[in-house]
Amino acid sequence: MNTEILVSICGLLAITGAIVYSVGDVFLLAGKIKIEDYPRLQAHVKTLSGIERMAALPWWRLVWGGLLGVFATPLVIAGFAQIFVGLVPAGLAAALPAVLLFACASVVGAFVHGSFIFVGEYVQALNRVDDGAQTVIMEMFMRYRRMLIVSYGFVMGSIVVASLWFSAVVAFGQTAFPQWMAAVNPITTFAVWMAVKKVLPKVVVENTEGAGFNIAFLLFFGFTTLTLLNQF
Repeated sequence: MNTEILVSICGLLAITGAIVYSVGDVFLLAGKIKIEDYPRLQAHVKTLSGIERMAALPWWRLVWGGLLGVFATPLVIAGFAQIFVGLVPAGLAAALPAVLLFACASVVGAFVHGSFIFVGEYVQALNRVDDGAQTVIMEMFMRYRRMLIVSYGFVMGSIVVASLWFSAVVAFGQTAFPQWMAAVNPITTFAVWMAVKKVLPKVVVENTEGAGFNIAFLLFFGFTTLTLLNQF
């Protein structure tokens, strides 16, 4: 298999994975609720921090929202093989750290994403049980949330370090990427997406809620695929 075919296949898989992951995000987090329609959640709004919207999700959306991200992870990891191809001309020591950190973030991220199925279950149970049982549910939810914060912190830290490493290696100009690609990584594409959201129609913003980072990876893989194909 020549390099151009490998880059094309890995790029297509990664872009597909980012799209599927984004759909999972939308299933889980897009949409709004009127909190006055959920009186048993009103006392916990500050703690729930926005995820009270999951109380309105049907079961199929909750499950597939979580599972789509899990199933998309191998596709996204294929994109990091493409990144390795682009970075390795600078040397193995330069290429491996970013690729391994991105891959580790994806593996742990699959756990985090799938866990939102159970977060949704807690929110929906909290909305259904009587006042006496709410304390038990909230204690369980708080323990689970702490676990997710640690896991999500690892994911975000890995992505930030990997993004900075990628940009630093590309900036030195010994990779297969053009040097201007040093300005393109998942952090900068996320920043661009957040800026673009401010001028998008409200319906678009609401229906892409929660998908920001995977849209950022979609943009990132689009850039890496196009630039590498121009090099080989």
